Amino acid sequence: MNREYLRWYSQRLHRDMEMLVFPTREGTFLEYEQLGLVGSLADKLQAGHLQLYCIEGLAAESLYGSDRHPAERIRRHVALEDYILNEVLPLMAAKNPHDCTIVHGCSLGAFQAASLFFRHPHLFRKLVAFSGRYDLTMKVESFSDLFDGYYDDSVYFHTPTHFLPGLGSDWRLDRLRERDIVLTIGDADPFLDNNRYLSRLLGEKNIRHQLHVWDGRAHRAGAWRKMAALYI
Repeated sequence: MNREYLRWYSQRLHRDMEMLVFPTREGTFLEYEQLGLVGSLADKLQAGHLQLYCIEGLAAESLYGSDRHPAERIRRHVALEDYILNEVLPLMAAKNPHDCTIVHGCSLGAFQAASLFFRHPHLFRKLVAFSGRYDLTMKVESFSDLFDGYYDDSVYFHTPTHFLPGLGSDWRLDRLRERDIVLTIGDADPFLDNNRYLSRLLGEKNIRHQLHVWDGRAHRAGAWRKMAALYI
C-alpha cells in the first residue's frame, strides 16, 4: 500500500493544509487511519480499487469555533469548501483521472461530506455518510445549535435539510438522481430522527438512497470500521 503525505499552503485558507475523507470534529487528517478505518479498507486499497485522500476538517476554526462569531464560522466553512473544489479535487484529478469520486465522512465529517455532495453532485459519484447530523442549527441532547441562533443565506445553502426541500426544476436534482447515496445511523443515536427526515426529503424528491439503521448508538470507531468495509 502506497502512503503519500501531501502538504501545501492554501491561499484560500491562508494556512498550510494537509491531505476525500472528512474527519470528526476532534480529528485531523490522520484520524481515519488512527481509528482503524484505513485498515478496514486495506484489501481494496492493496488491490488498487480505492485511493483515499484524508483532509483537515478545520472544525475548531469553523463550525465548532465557539470563540468566533457565527458569521465567521460559516464563512470559514465556505472557505474550506472553496479549497476542496479548487485545490483538492484538481490535485486528485491530476493524480488519477478516474471519475468515480466518493465523498465520505463520520459524525461532523458526515455533515461536511453531505453538504459538499448535495451542493455539487456533478463532481461526485457517491456519498457515504456515517452518524451525521445534517442540520447544525438543531439542538439534540448535549449537541447545541452551532450558530447560536444566527442564520443567513450561507447557513441555509450549506445545510442539506434546509435547502433540499426548495430544489424544484434544478440541475442538481437530475444529477442527484443518478448518484449513489449511503447514510448510516444507530437506532440509539441522537441524530436518528434527523437522518430519517433527510431520507424522507430525498424520497420526496425521487432521489435514490440507502438509509441503514444499526443497533445501538453506533457512533464510534468500532461500528464505523464495519460500516466502511460494507459500504465504501
